[in-house]
Amino acid sequence: MAITDVLTETKDKMRKAVEVAKDDFNTVRTGRINPALFQKIPVDYYGTPTPLAQLASLQAPEARTLIVTPYDKTALKEIEKAITTFPNLGASPSNDGTIIRVTIPELTQDRRKEFVKIVRGKGEDAKIAVRNIRRKAKDDLDSQTEVGDDEVARAEKELESITKGFVDQIDDALKKKEAELLEV
Repeated sequence: MAITDVLTETKDKMRKAVEVAKDDFNTVRTGRINPALFQKIPVDYYGTPTPLAQLASLQAPEARTLIVTPYDKTALKEIEKAITTFPNLGASPSNDGTIIRVTIPELTQDRRKEFVKIVRGKGEDAKIAVRNIRRKAKDDLDSQTEVGDDEVARAEKELESITKGFVDQIDDALKKKEAELLEV
């Protein structure tokens, strides 16, 4: 694999790691309800864990209320159970036979700080993923035998700057999410 191929593949993988981190940040709730919080909740649908977004439409008509409209009404009970048991939401769903109304409580300052810790952990996991991608790319670069040491050294410097750029993106997304969480 050529040096440019290694660097291109590394950028793609790091970009995906940053996207996953941002998606993870969206699953941590703020004072306002966000349908993205609920999209990945696994629902036991005929014995198969299925993401809620595949089973129902999600709408947020108010700041702390979410309307879940199942495509299959037989899944109402399972959806309600999945929302109730999902950790860190504190949501209270109510089922009226056709839709589920989910209300989230107001966030306390302690709860906000707890969420900031969770987000920081997710951010650190994302940085570790980026560093692991860098380590693999560095190994690939070191195994280059058909090019000179100068080329490999230059590529490793570029790899470091690429890595720093993606870690900075994670840090920026983390700062935005922390500010969003602490905003009253």
